[in-house]
Amino acid sequence: MAFIFDMDGTMVDNMMTHHKGWQMTLAKYGLDFTMEEVKATCHGKNVEIIERLFPGKYTREESERISAEKEAWYRSIFLPDLKLLPGLQEFLQSAHEAGIPMGIGTAAPKENVDFVLDHLQIRHFFKAVIHAEDVTKGKPEPEVFFKVADQMGVPYAQCLVFEDSPTGAKTALNAGMKAIILTTTHREEEFAGIESVLRFAPDFRFLPLSH
Repeated sequence: MAFIFDMDGTMVDNMMTHHKGWQMTLAKYGLDFTMEEVKATCHGKNVEIIERLFPGKYTREESERISAEKEAWYRSIFLPDLKLLPGLQEFLQSAHEAGIPMGIGTAAPKENVDFVLDHLQIRHFFKAVIHAEDVTKGKPEPEVFFKVADQMGVPYAQCLVFEDSPTGAKTALNAGMKAIILTTTHREEEFAGIESVLRFAPDFRFLPLSH
């Protein structure tokens, strides 16, 4: 068995800050989205989000610049609130001591991954860290979870995914993996019919290592 963690909304409760960042950024470039519209559409790799919402309008370089602008705002705003979900530090330590391989598979850019892992000093827990620049296709394509499993040397079916979004749960399903959902961002009913989901939990205090 091995554990694969999404990062945003799963390890740290930062999705509302990300959503506000997207709302501000999209408004600046001409799209006035409600928060519900942002939550429904802004998932996956940033450049894919921008192309999806502004089809053909921006070059790859322009999309990357808009993405970097939004993420720099997020890091500056969120830093005072940066902390792991309740119970996760203890969960990681227990899994590490039990010899369970762990990895991260996230749609976040490298700068945001470094921001979390280095500020919170938890990088040593993970045998594999795959971020947006490491994959050609973002979630719900399963490439990100496949790459984490491959780096850990664990068969796909033996990986348990921790996620917070329906897109992440669908990614686990597409990878042939089961998922546990942290309800930081989405309601349980939003996951109806996604067969990868084993259970829901508000944070890691409710998740002993034996599932």
